Amino acid sequence: MQSKSWGRALISLTSLVTAVGPYRADWNETHVHNPAWPPHAKFHNGQTMSLGLALGATSLWQLWRRPTRAGLDAGAVLASLYWVTQISALAYPGSKAVDPPGTARFPQAKIAFPALAVTALGYLLERRRLARA
Repeated sequence: MQSKSWGRALISLTSLVTAVGPYRADWNETHVHNPAWPPHAKFHNGQTMSLGLALGATSLWQLWRRPTRAGLDAGAVLASLYWVTQISALAYPGSKAVDPPGTARFPQAKIAFPALAVTALGYLLERRRLARA
């Protein structure tokens, strides 16, 4: 079996961004240390950050424990869930991607859509590699 797996490496990149990205984006004065945020909002922010870490770590575990189709499927789905749910959050009543005075419509798109595209490409590459093995 081929030792290099560019597909799993690409999905792993998304998994790492999923695990670390929320902490890089939110552990600051606009989120975690924002005195204007009520405790319950901070609770949900913490929940989201922990969810990203859990999804990213579990995705990596599924991808690398055994190079199987089931591990690939689970790893790709887990790597995608955070980003799909982030995009879907805009559909909830009153939801916005930024708080005032921010004027950006959806700055998270710069990460969410590329993360999904990288995961899809990785998935296709790894499916092809597994089929040849």
